[in-house]
Amino acid sequence: MAYTALEQMQRINRALYGQSAGPMQPAEHYDAAGHGLKETALRFLHSRCEGLGFDAERERAEAEDGTLRGTSLLPGQIPYNMQMDVNRLCMERELEKFIDSGVAEDAYTVYYCYLEMFFGHYGKSKKMVELLSEFEANGSSLLMKHRDHYSHSVYVFALGLAIYESNAAYRARFKRFYDFDADEENKAADREAACCFLEFWGLTALFHDIGYPFELPFEQVLSYFEVGGTERGAGSVYLAYRDMDALITLGAEARERFAALYGRSFNTTEELFAHGITERLGKRYGFTEEYMLGKIHDKPIAPNTFGYFMDHAYFSAARLYHEIEASLGVDRITQKHVDALTAILLHNSLFKFAVSFYKDKEKHKEPLRMETHPLAFMLMLCDELQCWDRTAYGRNSRTELHPMAAEFDFANNAVHAVYFYDREEQEKIDAFRAEYRSWENGGKNGKAPRLKAYSDMAEKEQRFTGDIEKIVDTTDIPLTVVPSTRAADRKSKHTYLSASNFLHLYDFAVALNARYAYQGGEKNVKAETLEKNFEELSLEYQLSNINQAKSFSRFLDALGCFYTDRPVDYEMLTAFSPEQMAVIAPMEHERWVREHISMAWQHGDLYETAELPAETLRRCGDERTARKALREQLRTHWLAMDGNPEESEIFAHFEALPEAEKGKDSEPFNSMLKLVKKFDGLRIYQLD
Repeated sequence: MAYTALEQMQRINRALYGQSAGPMQPAEHYDAAGHGLKETALRFLHSRCEGLGFDAERERAEAEDGTLRGTSLLPGQIPYNMQMDVNRLCMERELEKFIDSGVAEDAYTVYYCYLEMFFGHYGKSKKMVELLSEFEANGSSLLMKHRDHYSHSVYVFALGLAIYESNAAYRARFKRFYDFDADEENKAADREAACCFLEFWGLTALFHDIGYPFELPFEQVLSYFEVGGTERGAGSVYLAYRDMDALITLGAEARERFAALYGRSFNTTEELFAHGITERLGKRYGFTEEYMLGKIHDKPIAPNTFGYFMDHAYFSAARLYHEIEASLGVDRITQKHVDALTAILLHNSLFKFAVSFYKDKEKHKEPLRMETHPLAFMLMLCDELQCWDRTAYGRNSRTELHPMAAEFDFANNAVHAVYFYDREEQEKIDAFRAEYRSWENGGKNGKAPRLKAYSDMAEKEQRFTGDIEKIVDTTDIPLTVVPSTRAADRKSKHTYLSASNFLHLYDFAVALNARYAYQGGEKNVKAETLEKNFEELSLEYQLSNINQAKSFSRFLDALGCFYTDRPVDYEMLTAFSPEQMAVIAPMEHERWVREHISMAWQHGDLYETAELPAETLRRCGDERTARKALREQLRTHWLAMDGNPEESEIFAHFEALPEAEKGKDSEPFNSMLKLVKKFDGLRIYQLD
């Protein structure tokens, strides 16, 4: 079984309450034998990562004293390992939603899952995650060239999972590199290695571009001059960073930790990274630690020595190091964390222009092999492959031709990619083809015509795959790329009029969670109290609130309303009327029902009717608390629905509910409006 703790809980429940008792095994919402991106990435999470986060010591303690250590709606309701299984299911479902939609709000919940599962606290890291999206959305339009890096990073994450799942050579190299048994018949070692890959690949992929807020101001200054056609170079006005000690200095405790790990001391992250990179790559590529330290050190302070480009990868690695130290603690940092950080530092330009010199015919060295630095290899490969469905912010980027979608086939240890361009741009494509043929027939004089990025995939030179093969060794992961066109599906992302600063989503969810508890007392409650209440929930229930917050724009659209954090000349909505609630309530019920089906809940009321064991009553203290805990252990709810009901069936199900049940959200929703207004700055307006 893929979710073994859920299976164990089911066996216990069926022994106590009969064969119909849950929890059920989560369904696979995709072709389990397919080779596409979604199928392969989700299969990795569903089947290869069994036991993710399990704690044998907590399991033994639960068996000895009967006290459950897992959290569901409340602490102590379920076994700890069952909570870990549900957390993994949350990650599987949120990644599935993101791959289907590609929207930033769904990328957000993938980040959220990762941080809760591996850092233990989203709130500490939310600024790091959310500011990247805000910087890009608000500052990148001033640049000549810039495209999304927020959703991009989650696509990169998914690609890496798919390649690990589908490519036996990479799995074997990763396992040997990190001292796992590479024999795939050793299922325990295979699961352990997969869980290790998920943790450290997630760290590498999801945060490899968080340094862009440092690069964007640099590019904005140069764009001011480039808009007139001036090339960057000698004579350009550019930014450089000073007083870097605040970002790179290691404290005494960190110095001790790394001395224990590496047998020598480091004073800065620059020294640590230079050593980590040289240890992995130095011998093969013929450079010294002193050389690498010089290159790293000059990145922020002397961009003129790098072609007048600022390297966001430097800041991503430096910034992420401090996040790891603050969230995990110095004593939990390992060499694998340093490998993730050096992979990030290498991925943008350091490896290409200071190690392999991939565009220099005389100095060019071999591409990076899987076994040399598995995380850096995977990041550079996936970062290049992920060029589709990226919002264009820069002035030139908005007019260029980029792929809007892609389809992958990871069968037979290879990667076959079809990149789709908007069929409405066929005129541009035809013009490029005619110009390219003319260039060929004319003896290929001068530079070949370009239509970025289509030409890189369509021309005979195959610049796209050729560049990738110069960067990473694809011998054991053959790559083929085909460009194509199709009609754009502009409604697939479900964009509504409501808009706010992206930082509001977490706070909106916190207020939604509090809507029952503080009715009438909104003026007196503190934001810290609301957030503490929210953090006590399990990941599943936190995500339920976040996903409800994400759905709110759809609810308001149905009412002819919208929310924004900006002042607008429309009538403000301070409370929902009964008529408006009659529209929202069945829509929210549908969301809730589909969420519970996705998370493998089933319909039933066994938790209300079953005879409770004396031990359960003793442990819980009273019958009401015990029945709530049993509901979470059975993953059964009387309001849930089974199967795959149509919208009309769910709405009919809602209409059949008792009036008290249908109307109970009216006042809590209005309480939520007051809390959001107080703590989040959002306002809701009516169009007429």
